[in-house]
Amino acid sequence: MIKINNLTKKFGKTVSLNGVSIEFNKNDAIALMGANGAGKTTLIRLILGYYHANSGSVSVNGMNPIKNRQKILQHVSFVPQLPPPIKLSLKELMDYVCSSSDIVRDDIFHYAKEMEFELHPNLNKSFFKLSGGMKQKMLIAISLAKKSDILIYDEPTANLDPKARDNFYRLLKTDEQDKLALFVTHRIEEVKEIVNREIYMDLGSIVSDKNV
Repeated sequence: MIKINNLTKKFGKTVSLNGVSIEFNKNDAIALMGANGAGKTTLIRLILGYYHANSGSVSVNGMNPIKNRQKILQHVSFVPQLPPPIKLSLKELMDYVCSSSDIVRDDIFHYAKEMEFELHPNLNKSFFKLSGGMKQKMLIAISLAKKSDILIYDEPTANLDPKARDNFYRLLKTDEQDKLALFVTHRIEEVKEIVNREIYMDLGSIVSDKNV
């Protein structure tokens, strides 16, 4: 589903990715690990079409993330480590994602409830003013409701309490077929029961890639 060939990305004189080649396939559930500055987030942003590479290529479902970004994002659910500064109310946010991504509104309510986040009393609240945990639960609910075949989570549980973390991984385990799931994480103990592949990065390179 995702093919990366000899990918290099520099920021000034700093090399963030150094000739990375790797494939992520359907039914892979991957823990992407490494120290801060290893290149994990840069790799994700290149996959999502946020950055132009200095050299090499990225292909997502056979498409270029820069030239075909809108088409690719229709198949991708992405939850960043830091929630974006969205100023919309939750109702307005739901209206937007349902119209732009063909998400079923009731599915967002369903997954929010499964994450123990009651949407109804919060619909008129600004997303921006929610607590970190509430923001993350909302983004996770939207990502699951989208029913994408590529799921990318960048430290998704950083703002969640232990119960919410358990709920998140429980939901993923109930619907893990015919998808690619990629978790950028420092907590391998959290994802070890749902991943089948562990990849370690260091200094912009893949240093280990093993099936588990």
